[in-house]
Amino acid sequence: MAARAVVVVAAGSGTRLGLGTAKAFVPVAGERMLVRALRTVLTLAEPTLVVVVAPADRMDECRALVADVAGAASGYVTVVPGGADRHASVQAGLAVLPDSVETVLVHDAARCLTPASQFERVFAAVGSGDAVESGDAVESGDAVAGGVGVVPALPVTDTVKRVAGDVVVETVDRSALVGVQTPQGFPLAGLRRAYAVAERAETDDAGVFQAAGGVVRTVPGDADAFKVTTRWDLGRAEAVVAERAGARSVDLRVDVRVGLGVDVHAFDPDVPCRVGMLDFPGEPGLSGHSDGDAVAHAVCDALLSAGGLGDIGGRFGTSDPRFAGASGDVFVRGAVELLRDAGLEPVRVTVQVIGNRPRIGARRDEMQDALAAAVGAPVAVSGTTTDGLGFTGRGEGLTAIATALVRSR
Repeated sequence: MAARAVVVVAAGSGTRLGLGTAKAFVPVAGERMLVRALRTVLTLAEPTLVVVVAPADRMDECRALVADVAGAASGYVTVVPGGADRHASVQAGLAVLPDSVETVLVHDAARCLTPASQFERVFAAVGSGDAVESGDAVESGDAVAGGVGVVPALPVTDTVKRVAGDVVVETVDRSALVGVQTPQGFPLAGLRRAYAVAERAETDDAGVFQAAGGVVRTVPGDADAFKVTTRWDLGRAEAVVAERAGARSVDLRVDVRVGLGVDVHAFDPDVPCRVGMLDFPGEPGLSGHSDGDAVAHAVCDALLSAGGLGDIGGRFGTSDPRFAGASGDVFVRGAVELLRDAGLEPVRVTVQVIGNRPRIGARRDEMQDALAAAVGAPVAVSGTTTDGLGFTGRGEGLTAIATALVRSR
C-alpha cells in the first residue's frame, strides 16, 4: 500500500467563475480542470493514493471521468462526495485514507496547471521535516497537530496597503509576506487531528494545521500553480496551455528523427552510486567500465540511435582506456558532438528509470537539469518499479530506457 496520498478537492461550486457549473468541470482549452489536475498527480514517480472529492450531485459523472483518465491506475483512485464547504470536503477526503498513509497532500483542482515538480517538492519537504527544530517549537500542551506542514509559496511582488474602507491606512512590509498555493502537505495523522479539533473553517489546510499547534514551513511555489477563480484566470490558464503546446510543437518540414536507448547495470556496493549524473551517497553503485550511470548511458544510446550513429559500445568501447571510470557526462556530450558533426541537434529526451533504488522522485528536477545541460535540450525523467518482478524487482540492478528526438540543424 502506498505510504503517501493526494486529496484533490473538486467539490467547489465555481460561483465567482459565473459559468453555472462546478468549477472543476469547467474546461480549460478543451479539457476539464479536474482532468488536467488528476493527470499530473498520476504521473508522480512513486505510488500515490488519490482521493477525488467531488460534488455530491455529480458522483457518477466524476467516477466515469476518473476511470477514463486513470486507466490502469484506477485502483489507486477513490471518489467521495464533498461536504457543505471546503473544510467538510477535505475532512471527507482524509477520512477514507488508510492509516498506512504517512504523508498527505491536499490540492485544489482549480490549480489545474500545477506542475508535478511542485507535488514532489512538497512531498520531499514533509518527509524531511518530521522533527521540529528548536526554534520552531510550540508549547507541548497546545500542539495537537503532529509533525511539520509544508506549503508552496511565492513572494508578494505588489505593494500592499492596509485600508479602512477606501482610505489607505499604511503600507505593509511585503518582505515578510508570501502568497501560498497548493498542494499543501502534512503528516496524515497530524492533519486529521487538526481538522477534528478545529473550531472554525480556515482559508486553507495550513491554517487548520497551524491553529491546532502545528508548524508550517514553505517551499518555492510555481507561477503556473495559480488558482482559476475568475474568467480572467480562465483566460490566463488557456493562454498558458497554448504556450506550452507551442513550445512542444516541432516543425515537421525539417528532418526529424527518433532514437531509443536502453542500458542495464548491476549494483556494486563497493563503488559510488551515480545515476542521471547525480551522486546518491549511501546507495550501492552500479558496476561498469565507466561510472555505471545507466541513465546517462541510455540517453547517449538514444541520441546515437536517432542520428544513425551506432551505439555507446561502438563509439566509446570498454577497450578504450580513456573511458575507464569516465562519468556519464562524457558520453552524453560525446554523442551530442557526433550529432553536431552529422548536421543534427537534439530537440528533447525522455528517460524512464526502472528499479527500486535509488529513489529519484525528490531529485527529479535536479536530474533533469543536469542531463539537459549535457544534452543541450529539455530532458524529462520518470521512475517506476516492476512490483518485485525480475532482477530490478529483486534489487539486483537498474534499467534505464531513453527516447531522443533530434532534427537537422
